[in-house]
Amino acid sequence: MGNCQPTVVPYEDFDVLADIKAIRKACKGFGTDEQAIIDILANRSSFQRLEIKQAYFDKYDDELVDVLKSELSGNFEKAILAMLDPPVIYAVKELRKAMKGAGTDEDVLVEILCTATNADIAMFKECYFQVHERDLEADIEGDTSGDVRNLLTALLQGGRDESYDVDEELAEQDATALFEAGEGRFGTDESTFSYILASRNYLQLQATFKIYEQLSGTEILDAIENETSGTLKKCYKALVRAAKNPQLYFARRLNDAMKGAGTDEDTLIRIIVCRSEYDLETIKDMYLEKYDVSLKDALRDECSGDFKRLLLAICH
Repeated sequence: MGNCQPTVVPYEDFDVLADIKAIRKACKGFGTDEQAIIDILANRSSFQRLEIKQAYFDKYDDELVDVLKSELSGNFEKAILAMLDPPVIYAVKELRKAMKGAGTDEDVLVEILCTATNADIAMFKECYFQVHERDLEADIEGDTSGDVRNLLTALLQGGRDESYDVDEELAEQDATALFEAGEGRFGTDESTFSYILASRNYLQLQATFKIYEQLSGTEILDAIENETSGTLKKCYKALVRAAKNPQLYFARRLNDAMKGAGTDEDTLIRIIVCRSEYDLETIKDMYLEKYDVSLKDALRDECSGDFKRLLLAICH
């Protein structure tokens, strides 16, 4: 939607042989030349990185991932390995990780599924099965419950209207239905909220939110804040924010990952790596506009070492 600018584009003078030799050299001998690895990988597109991975194996009979795993460590290693997966493969690994073991990291499910296009959803389902030999829908159903399960299952149908048409009459009907399902009655009728937020196109939702606000005198996000709780509230807020401005939603996620005590490095990696070829430049603009500090300055304050250098290089 709108005007999305990436920070990473295909490298024009791409020479895969020169790249694999330079990476080989950076990993050889005593100590690792991390800067050389950053300079190459942060300036190549995902597709070019996959070519590097394949060429490295063809020439040296060594898996680049294994070589880097043995040379690197910590968050820097995590981020570099994330860059060597196609974004959709990385996303389905994150989805699986969010559901594996005890407890579920709902924030990750919400971030990935509530911002996905229909095409993304179809690819997630296919790749999830390829990578994990498991069914994404069945895993989500088994790992969530109640209204959250119903909503995520609805999103996994990939049936959102993705046109740019706005039907004013429908917006009025939906706004009224949302009001009657929430503020206008005792208790909240989640199925109405879920259906509308999961199926309407983004411009249609924006029109609906406007009318909702005129109708109720309450901003839709405030209504959600007051009427719902827990993970369902997170889902609804993410869906509303994605409909209003997806890049601002990601800017918020990045800020949340850095504020307070400790840093959520996994979220920084996921968003900065996965959005770099799509809309990270626009996310940077939104970050500056919203927080009055540049994303790069925030990362400088929050991260350190090679990990910091890598993230800054991807942000350009």
